[in-house]
Amino acid sequence: MGSDEKQFDPVSLGILWNRLVSITDEIESTLVRTSFSTIVSESFDLTVVILDRQGRLVAQGSHSIPVFIGTAPRTLGYMLQKFPPESLSPGDVICTNDPWMGTGHLFDINVMRPVFKSNGELVGYTMSITHLPDIGGMGFGAAATQIYHEGLRLPIVKLVDQGKTNAFILDLLQANVRTPESTIGDLIANVTCNEVGGRQLLEFMDEYSIHDLTPLSNAIRSQSEVAMRKKIREIKNGLYQNKIMIEAIDEAIPLECFIEVKDESIDIDFQGTGGCVNRGINVPFCYTNAMSLYSIKCITIPSLPNNEGASRPISVSAPEGCLLNAQPPYPTGGRHAIGHFVPGLIFGALAEAAADKIQADNGMIDLVTVQGTHPDGRPISTIHFTAGGFGALEGLDGRDCLPGPSNMATVPVEIWETITGMTVVSKKTIPDSGGPGTFRGGLGQEVTLRNDSGNPMTVLSMANRTEFPAPGYNNGRPGTLREHRINGDIIHPKGAHTLEPLDTMTLVQAGGGGIGDPANRPAEKIQRDLSLGLISKEGALRDYGYET
Repeated sequence: MGSDEKQFDPVSLGILWNRLVSITDEIESTLVRTSFSTIVSESFDLTVVILDRQGRLVAQGSHSIPVFIGTAPRTLGYMLQKFPPESLSPGDVICTNDPWMGTGHLFDINVMRPVFKSNGELVGYTMSITHLPDIGGMGFGAAATQIYHEGLRLPIVKLVDQGKTNAFILDLLQANVRTPESTIGDLIANVTCNEVGGRQLLEFMDEYSIHDLTPLSNAIRSQSEVAMRKKIREIKNGLYQNKIMIEAIDEAIPLECFIEVKDESIDIDFQGTGGCVNRGINVPFCYTNAMSLYSIKCITIPSLPNNEGASRPISVSAPEGCLLNAQPPYPTGGRHAIGHFVPGLIFGALAEAAADKIQADNGMIDLVTVQGTHPDGRPISTIHFTAGGFGALEGLDGRDCLPGPSNMATVPVEIWETITGMTVVSKKTIPDSGGPGTFRGGLGQEVTLRNDSGNPMTVLSMANRTEFPAPGYNNGRPGTLREHRINGDIIHPKGAHTLEPLDTMTLVQAGGGGIGDPANRPAEKIQRDLSLGLISKEGALRDYGYET
């Protein structure tokens, strides 16, 4: 095929584009099947991408979590500064977990492999990103006061040099983490999946006689950009603003954004956002940028496969040193506890301009790190995922117990109990926790865990929504708040705590916000909610004026 992107007719472009996405999904499948931790194999805290030889994102795996949108090209750019393309060889693998070069905290490992033809010509790159089970330090949490407390920070290093693994890097990891088997196992799974990805990319190019990915990359990104600009035109031009308060550590902190919609482009500026704090909830800009791109994608073309073209019409900025553009040495481990407020902040700003497209805010996902010793003597370092309620949309009630804006999956109860020695005592939805509205917010849930390992456990909470509930929009009302309890007593939502043998930890999840005036909710929907136990009789009367 030639260098002119116009040579791709719509049908051919669609076929080739879908094949590239299917290759990323196959890379992802390999990663899931070969990983050691449930963080990857069950919860899908991962992404995989294909980039052209200019480092531009062409395709991304279908199960990517939102926080990895748009991060890979930036990470690759840093990698190529240290290891220029002309210095790379077949069989090389580069990696880093630097928060400011990667995805915002030390626990995500970014693994890149250049793809070469048999004649030595570089055609592109594959990259995978996963959350590691452990990286040393205090562990995945919000309790650190500097980045140095959070664990081992790997600069950009060559993990594999022309097919030969750097044993020192593996030894370094083994000496610094609590769970070396699963951590190194997950790292090698990243290497393996990129090997598969490179091979499949070359097979794809051979099958379709593609000698250079650049024309196809140009066509895909151009088509995506055109589609995104067309959808942005549906949003009313103007300058929009929103400001919310969020719980930080000792006091509330403002998040603020200004959004300018100009015909076919959107500029988002987080001017006015409060400063960083001495706890691990600060957000590097790469994370803020990803959450912003995700938010605009949600209200324009949610089904559009991720690539660099879709993000071209969107610019994002935040003052250096603010909570959403944290700089070293501020700790960033639990950056999601703040970063997950960004979509709701943006949707609130656009409530007038795109009233029929925005989502009420979510109860959000709740992550608790568990460290300890299994009854059989194995070390434990893993994450418990629990979901609050999903925010409502125009025409749709929010889903109960569905994570948002992250899309990670919950580890099944049987697997969780097996890998930790803990018991899931109970798991139930919370009636009346979803924000009332014409379209109701999704319910939160209550989960109680008991430490049956026979050993003390450390639990690191990173809870949000403990002071400021998920707001509803268009006269919808907020959901309920989140709480963490040990033996019935409320604990600090962003602290490190000890769970003694037979102690219980109860995770009360926040409800999602509602959309529209509750007075306009149809009576048959209220009756259905009552029959399913989603709302109580008291809640029906209080929130909807409905008397049974």
